[in-house]
Amino acid sequence: MFRFLNIWFVSSFLVSMFVIIPIVTVFTSFFDDTSGYYELLKKTFLIEYILNSAILLFCVLILTFLLGTGSAYIVSFYEFPFCNFFKWSLILSFAVPPYIYAYSLTAFFENYGTAYSILKNLFGNANYNQSIPKFDGMFGAILSISFSLFAYVYILARASFLYQSQNLIDLGKNLGFSKFKSLYKIILPAARPAIIAGLSLVSMETLAEFGAVDFFSINTLTTGIYNSWIAFDDLAFANRISFFLLLFIFVLFILENFSRKNAKYHFNSKGGFKQKEKIKLSSGKSLFAFSFCFLLFFLSFLFPLSQMMYWTIKFPENLFDLKIIELLINTICLVVLSSFILILFSLISNYGNRVSNNRILNFLSTLSISGYAIPGVILAIAFITFIAWFDNSIIKSLGFESIKKVFIGSILGLILVYFIRFYSLAFNGIKSGYEKINISVDESAYLLGYSKRKTFFNIHVPFLRNSLLFIVILISLEIIRELPITLILRPFNFETFATTAYISASEDLLEAAAVPSLFLILIASIFIIISSKYILRENNE
Repeated sequence: MFRFLNIWFVSSFLVSMFVIIPIVTVFTSFFDDTSGYYELLKKTFLIEYILNSAILLFCVLILTFLLGTGSAYIVSFYEFPFCNFFKWSLILSFAVPPYIYAYSLTAFFENYGTAYSILKNLFGNANYNQSIPKFDGMFGAILSISFSLFAYVYILARASFLYQSQNLIDLGKNLGFSKFKSLYKIILPAARPAIIAGLSLVSMETLAEFGAVDFFSINTLTTGIYNSWIAFDDLAFANRISFFLLLFIFVLFILENFSRKNAKYHFNSKGGFKQKEKIKLSSGKSLFAFSFCFLLFFLSFLFPLSQMMYWTIKFPENLFDLKIIELLINTICLVVLSSFILILFSLISNYGNRVSNNRILNFLSTLSISGYAIPGVILAIAFITFIAWFDNSIIKSLGFESIKKVFIGSILGLILVYFIRFYSLAFNGIKSGYEKINISVDESAYLLGYSKRKTFFNIHVPFLRNSLLFIVILISLEIIRELPITLILRPFNFETFATTAYISASEDLLEAAAVPSLFLILIASIFIIISSKYILRENNE
C-alpha cells in the first residue's frame, strides 16, 4: 500500500510542505484577533490601499505591454543598425530595481537637481525649477516600475516571435493584410501565452513592490502590510491585509484563465516550420526602429546608471564612507548560502517527483512553487507569524527555550524565506532540464545496476550542469535586488547594497544612496550579461 514511500518521496514531500507553510499561515491568520487599528483602517484607508494598488497595476501592465511587446516585435522581425546589440542590451533594465530607478528619477527632476544643473551650465542662471517637470507620486512609481520590469514581457514575447513560422507571415500577405493588421490579427494572438506569462510576472512584481511606492509615499497594500507590522506591531493586522493582496493575485490568475477558455495557440501547417525572414528596413524606418530601441535602452538602463555615477563622482566622500567590502561580503554570503540550499533541495524535490510519479506529490509541488507569486513582505510577515505561533504553542509548552532569536533577525531566517520566495525559480529551472532527460535513460541505468542515488549523482547532475549554472545566476540576481525580505529579517547591523541604498533614501540622503545603488546596478549587470547567452538562445541552437 505504501510502496511509493521512499527517501526521495519523503524528502520531496517535506520540502513542498515547508514552502507551503507561509501560504497557509496567511489564510489561517485572517481569522486571528487584531487590534483596533484594523477597524480604523477599514473605515479610512483600506479602500485607498486597494484602489492605489489597482491603478498602479493597470497602468504598469499597459506600459510594459507596449514597451516590451513593441521592442520585441521590432528586433525580431526587422533588420536595422545595432539590432543585435539591442537584442541583449534591453534586458539590462533588470539590473535596475524600481526603487533605484525612483531615486534616479527624483534626483534628476527635483528642484535644483541634475536637470537644473545641466540647464544652468548650458544657459546660465535662471529660475529653471518652474519649467522642469516633476515625476513623483503615482506617475513616478508607474514609470519606475514599468522601465524596470518591461524586460519580462520583452524576453518572453521575443522568444515567441522568434519561433513563429514564416508561414504565418505569408498567410497574412495572402489575405491582403497590412503589416499592422498582420501584427494584431495573427502575430500577437499567436504570441498571447508568452505575453500573458510576461505580464503575469510583471503583475506579481508590481503588487510586491515596496521600495518605489514607499519612496513616493503611495499607500498600497504592500506598504500597508509593512507599516502595520512596523508602526502598529500587529502581526494579525499585517496578515489580514496580506490576505487581501493574495486574493488580488489569485483573482488575476482566475480572470486570465477564464478569458482564454478553450482557445488554442498552436497552428497546424502542412509545410512544417519555415524560418522567419527578417525585413531590412529603409533609411527612414530604420532610423525610427533604432531611435525607439535606443531611447528605451537609455531610459531603462543608461539614465539611472549615469545618474548614480554622476552623484558618486560629485560626492566622492560617500564612496569612502561606505563599507564596500563588508556589504560585498554580506551579499556574497547570502547569495552562496541561498543558492546552495535552493539548488540542493530543488534537485532532491525534482528527482523525488520523477521516481515517485505520485499525484499528491505533484499537486504539492505545483502549489509550493506559487511562493514566487507572493510578495516578499507577505512571506516575511507570514514567516514571523508562524515562528511566533510555533514557539508559543509548541516549543514553550514542552519546556524548551524560545527559538525566536534563531529564526527572526538571523541569517538562517533570512535564507529560509529566500528559499520559499525563490524556490519556484530553482524548481522550474531544474524541471525544464529534467524534461530533456528521457525516462529510458533512468531505466537503462537501473539495468546496468545503478541505484537511484548513483543515477542521480552520476547521470542527472552532470546533465543538468548548464541549467544549474543559469539558475544560480538568476537566484543571485534576485537576492542582490531583494529589499523587503532583507529589510525585515536581517540581523542587527547587517546590511546589503539594497538595504543601505533604501535607508539612505528614506532619510532623504539621495546622494548617499547613489554609491550602493551604483554597485548594485554594476554587480547585477555582470550577472545579466553572463546569463544573456542562456536567455537569448537562438545563437546557441
